[in-house]
Amino acid sequence: MNPVSYDFAIIGGDMRQIYMANELVARNYSVIVYGLLDPILDSSCTAADSLADAIDSSHIILTPIPVSKDGKTIISQKAQPDLTIYHLLRLLSPGQKLYGGCLTKEIKKQCDSNHIFYHDFMEQEEVILFNTIATAEGTLAEAILSSTTNLHGSSCLILGYGRCARTLADKLRGLCGHIDIAARSPLALAAANAASLGTVLLSSLEEKIDQYDYIFNTIPSLVLTREILVKTNPDVIIIDISSAPGGVDFAASKELERAAKLCLGLPGKYAPKSSAYFLIDYLLTNLERSDSYVIA
Repeated sequence: MNPVSYDFAIIGGDMRQIYMANELVARNYSVIVYGLLDPILDSSCTAADSLADAIDSSHIILTPIPVSKDGKTIISQKAQPDLTIYHLLRLLSPGQKLYGGCLTKEIKKQCDSNHIFYHDFMEQEEVILFNTIATAEGTLAEAILSSTTNLHGSSCLILGYGRCARTLADKLRGLCGHIDIAARSPLALAAANAASLGTVLLSSLEEKIDQYDYIFNTIPSLVLTREILVKTNPDVIIIDISSAPGGVDFAASKELERAAKLCLGLPGKYAPKSSAYFLIDYLLTNLERSDSYVIA
């Protein structure tokens, strides 16, 4: 490894990583980046010539959230042939700290085997809960942009009632005329009922599916099948915010001319600065706590 000369190396990412880099610089930390290219990136950040150059220059490595969409390539604004999980794992060394989101099983396994510290932002409850805010607001933005009618007074259905769904329901309360929650779990339905929301069993979804103007899916498995889609309101707007490939039969929705959209990475698209500032506060606090690590 080359002599360490930067406090943080940020490899790949979206606008969240741009704002994270800028905030770290504003707090007087030195930063080297790779795979990031944006006019607002602080000129104090050093652009690495290669992934090896970036990783060899710092003990603390920050990856995107999620680190990858295909399990192979690291997400980045500027594609680079060496920005892959394979190259990342070859370059990491014991003593380094890896921070990122939705780290793959391969990354965790290799880090465990090689005694490399790693920390997955998206396995931390406080990060997950904060992330639901930007996700919910981004979902509303996508719904509004996709429709020619108001959310106000509309009939809305949310599929699932996990963390994102709960925050989304809270944001929709002042807009929609009626909100139903559809779930399999009796406990989830009981929680929705306690929150004064309507409830529908997923097994009974076909009976009411034509009543909704907007459908928001948070369930990461196929829920809106062709058989259900064909019974929806022809003017329905379907926003799927579950993990890829989503919970909608998108081929069927296209054929049936239903407006359905899989929306991933909403925090990075709609609230990158807020997300970045929260992550930096969380990151620095975690670094202070982990093994009494102190940045020079």
